[in-house]
Amino acid sequence: MSFLRRRFLGTPTPEPSRETTPDKAEEVQVVSKKKLEELKSLKKVKYRKRTTWIVFVLGGLIGVALAAVFANQQDVISLEGLMDLNLESLIDVIPSAIIRDAKDITQHEREAVNYDSFMVGLHLQSQGVKAKHPVIMIPGVISTGLESWGTSDNSRQYFRKRLWGSWSMMRALIMDKASWKRHIMLDKITGLDPPGVKLRAAQGFDAADFFITGYWIWSKILENLATIGYDPTNSFTAAYDWRLSYDKLEVRDQYFSRLKSYIEVGVKTSGKKVVLASHSMGSQVLFYFFVWAEAKGYGDGGSSWVDDHVESWINISGCMLGALKDVPAVLSGEMKDTAQLNAFAVYGLEKFLSREERAEIFRAMPGISSMLPKGGDAVWGNCSWAPDDKPGQKVSYGTFINFKESNSTAKSPKNLTVSESIEYLLENSDDWYRDQIRHSYSHGVAHTTEEIEANMKSPSKWVNPLEARLPHAPNMKIYCFYGVGKETERSYFYREEPDPITRINVTIDTSVTKDEVINGIIPGEGDGTVPLLSNGYMCNKGWKIKRYNPAKVPIKVFEMPHEPDRFSPRGGPNTGDHVDILGRSSLNDLILRIAGGQGHLIEENVVSNIVEYSDRVKIYEEE
Repeated sequence: MSFLRRRFLGTPTPEPSRETTPDKAEEVQVVSKKKLEELKSLKKVKYRKRTTWIVFVLGGLIGVALAAVFANQQDVISLEGLMDLNLESLIDVIPSAIIRDAKDITQHEREAVNYDSFMVGLHLQSQGVKAKHPVIMIPGVISTGLESWGTSDNSRQYFRKRLWGSWSMMRALIMDKASWKRHIMLDKITGLDPPGVKLRAAQGFDAADFFITGYWIWSKILENLATIGYDPTNSFTAAYDWRLSYDKLEVRDQYFSRLKSYIEVGVKTSGKKVVLASHSMGSQVLFYFFVWAEAKGYGDGGSSWVDDHVESWINISGCMLGALKDVPAVLSGEMKDTAQLNAFAVYGLEKFLSREERAEIFRAMPGISSMLPKGGDAVWGNCSWAPDDKPGQKVSYGTFINFKESNSTAKSPKNLTVSESIEYLLENSDDWYRDQIRHSYSHGVAHTTEEIEANMKSPSKWVNPLEARLPHAPNMKIYCFYGVGKETERSYFYREEPDPITRINVTIDTSVTKDEVINGIIPGEGDGTVPLLSNGYMCNKGWKIKRYNPAKVPIKVFEMPHEPDRFSPRGGPNTGDHVDILGRSSLNDLILRIAGGQGHLIEENVVSNIVEYSDRVKIYEEE
């Protein structure tokens, strides 16, 4: 498919802004104005013919795809029959003029989302902001591609191709679904690579700047960092295999050892402490790393290591208390609006895999389950109440999974809170999944300092900021930047769906639409993926409780309202979306100021009701 990208997506040579002066030897003919208009009209006719050819050829391709879809009467599409269709050979016979026009069309689409490239950096450069601290970026799920390094008979066809985060993923999923599943799923017993398979996180800036061609992730931040003096010698990405449980990241890839080394090298070569910028799941990974780095028998850095090496932690859209939509993903294989994976990936997974297959795949990626919600009923509410319930709300967020009475039987579970939903998930899962999750993660609350200090010796607690504390780093600064004002899945209506050919016996009840419920989903506040309580509680309240932050690490919060540009497919420069916020102008401005040593000038900006909601959470200071 790389050939297709070169043909269709290559950057065309820019056209000159005006006609060039003819050469002296060139024959020139003077024509009347009327004749000139006729010539221009003829040129437009030729252009329309080329456009017709584009529509004809692309229509043919779409027709082939639609024929395959409608020929298959199942809900899940199986396109193995198209294996013999060589699209690259088909492209070879398309006239070059059509290819050229297709390039132009694609270029216009690129420019539609290519707003403000370098402009933030250029503005700050004019104000004297320049590179100061080394910057290390820890991406989230979507921003880390996974490429195959296996050389077995089944893997050689995929060698160094990305099976997550590229067109190769879609091609493998369509043409050889069984093989793609074998490669993308971890061994259910060991939680590591299956025999004969070797997938690894792609490394370097190329691994994080684009998800697929044209779908940028970190590229705008990289552009602006470069403008004030950053390059590969003073900025790095620390990509990881997000499928692995956090303890297995170190066992298989020595990820935390390598991250610790990157930080130490950055400090040694620059003489300055580093700035760490994490996004989404990457913020959970980094919190775990802080505990690991100082723990005896693990990172062995001692109690002052973080304070000695880290200047600032920029926490971008960090799902510190989990992502509620992870529950339906692993419970019933449903992803109604999973921006964590992006619409492109979700489309492929939903069209070519059944719900049971999707649930099986997500369960065989224990890293995904690190984002199951934390804090239980104290944070997310009970059967009649939740801290983020609104006045007059008819269905409380506290009942996270609701079973409509008419869709229930005597054996149906009752309505479930968040903590009960996790137990329900584990009870209805295979032993291998239940054992891995209980061994790797914890979802509770530590209510005393004694509990916290005991948990600092238990790695399964390290991903949960309500069961482990921040490091003793009073000189480190934490900046929490996240979007607000975009509807986000908060709770669900489910129904039973007994099916003799599947073990997934419940599904979201999309028939329920009343009051606050929309197609079985009750939306709440957040950034479209992560609820406001998960993004904001620890930053606004949790880390102000002494046992969770005994060193009193200073924290600044800057909320970013979701104000999308209606003409931009990615929301424009003022989006607050979970992923698209990485291209937001104000976020880029703040990151560059912190990297340039001017973070102390940033003022807090809290526009949501997070402080009010946080005060209602049932977690308190020790008496």
